[in-house]
Amino acid sequence: MGRSLKKGPFINAKLFGKVERLNDRGIKEPITTWARACTIIPEFVGRTFMVHNGKMHLKVFVTEDMVGHRLGE
Repeated sequence: MGRSLKKGPFINAKLFGKVERLNDRGIKEPITTWARACTIIPEFVGRTFMVHNGKMHLKVFVTEDMVGHRLGE
């Protein structure tokens, strides 16, 4: 079951802040996160995330096809 359209997609505020800061500075380093439920938005395209899978961090490079999916998928 999906999330209500009225609420919009779930985006972790702390993670979004990190992405915006790195985009403004032009830094291309991986972002470590435990927020697997965070929805991928167009601002995340071209970024590398280190997503925790419960045991270790896996490298995920976000492309245009991933927009709308979750980081943990």
